[in-house]
Amino acid sequence: MELSENLSSLPSLQASFCSIFFFFAVSFSILSFFLVLVRQKFWCNCEICRGYLTSSWLMEFVNLCDWYTHLLQKSPTHTIHIHVLGNTITANPDNIEYMLKTRFDNYPKGKPFSTILGDLLGQGIFNVDGDSWVFQRKMASLELGSVSIRSFAFEVVMAEIKHRLLPLLSSYSEKDGGLLDLQDVFRRFTFDNICKFSFGLDPGCLELALPISQFAESFDLATKLSAERAMAASPFIWKIKRLLNLGSEKRLKEAIKKVNVLAKEVIMQKRKLGFSNNQDLLSRFMACMKDDNYLRDIVISFILAGRDTMGSALTSFFWLLATHPEVESKIRDETDSIMHPNQHLPSFEQIREMHYLHAAVYESLRLYPPVQFDSKFARQDDVLQDGTFVMKGTRVTYHPYAMGRIEAIWGPDCMEFKPQRWLEKGSFSPQSPFKFPVFQAGIRMCLGKEMAVVAVKSVAAVVVRLFDIHVVEANAAPRFDSGLTATMRGGVPVVVRKRRATCHHC
Repeated sequence: MELSENLSSLPSLQASFCSIFFFFAVSFSILSFFLVLVRQKFWCNCEICRGYLTSSWLMEFVNLCDWYTHLLQKSPTHTIHIHVLGNTITANPDNIEYMLKTRFDNYPKGKPFSTILGDLLGQGIFNVDGDSWVFQRKMASLELGSVSIRSFAFEVVMAEIKHRLLPLLSSYSEKDGGLLDLQDVFRRFTFDNICKFSFGLDPGCLELALPISQFAESFDLATKLSAERAMAASPFIWKIKRLLNLGSEKRLKEAIKKVNVLAKEVIMQKRKLGFSNNQDLLSRFMACMKDDNYLRDIVISFILAGRDTMGSALTSFFWLLATHPEVESKIRDETDSIMHPNQHLPSFEQIREMHYLHAAVYESLRLYPPVQFDSKFARQDDVLQDGTFVMKGTRVTYHPYAMGRIEAIWGPDCMEFKPQRWLEKGSFSPQSPFKFPVFQAGIRMCLGKEMAVVAVKSVAAVVVRLFDIHVVEANAAPRFDSGLTATMRGGVPVVVRKRRATCHHC
């Protein structure tokens, strides 16, 4: 009888314990939140912080990146401080070289950054430092550095262009007045491309529980909400919401669940098909490790790198061409001079000969980099090259988007789309990566840089030669959604017309 009474009291004891634990967790979080407010000067009343907290910048600018650009242009050192975020933002090439090369060890991604993106990216290469980063980079470099893998990457891109992109554009070109979201097309194209190249899998062959479109939507939402964490005045705002499973954090958790299903399916399919003799990136990692959680993080990182950044680059490029017909005309002239009259798919060697197209791609990336800013965290107190003091633990952000609009870096015509600034006697002439850190710079320089540029050039050369792409709202200033990569709000509606001179593709 006594034992029965004791057992019956267990549920109430458990409920009491949960209530006490919940009370202490919330109390600790609130206390920690107020301590952070004290440290981060939440009440700072300087003009920049006041503008950020009240969003008064929206009265003049449609994008936060444009407001930051304005502030950085006005700053004598091209460096500003957002005190309420504990963030120093710079567009100074000397500072960037100092951070990414000279004092690389003092400016890691840092735990705060890893925490912000940890639920989505986990221990993937874009979210780690130290030994884990060295290991993943070494594995990736072994693969990406080989001639055979670059040839394979080019073959994959060309196959996707021939069998999927061109038929899609052709079908829409035959629809009278039919609109196509070019941004969505490029994101689907780059997703298929990265799955074939990095995983050795065709997304159409995956045995998925949900349509690919739902996974794409979930991935976009997860990157958007993860990026918004970094914009909060204090990390404890989103941490409390995550603890209580509320609002944006609840939506993020649900989105990541769907993303995890995709990653799990990719890994399962690779094991089913076998990976020991394959040369794709995922096979190399799977041969070295059995931890599915770690492999999941690697899959997500590959998708972020291959789908989002290249999709953004292609979207911006064609958006710019819509308002610069003279550039489009010169690209056509160059492709016509290099390719045969009845040839519509260029060879790898021909792509390399297209210097003006190369310059146009770089000029597009200068004005609209896929990753508009990147942050590090100072490990120790330091002083940047322009004299800016950086306290230990401070977030230091460099801003490629703003850098492309700084006269001191690119001259008085910095706001203009002029591919010729990258040419010297008709040949492409690269600039310092520290004034053009679109592919990072220094030790963390993007390993897939060359392959990404070849892929963008390949798509551009074929599409520009075969089609006229008319952007519906070409003269409207782009509005960006928050996210880890630049995404144009509302997409890019276009009308596609097949050019009369080239009516067929091979």
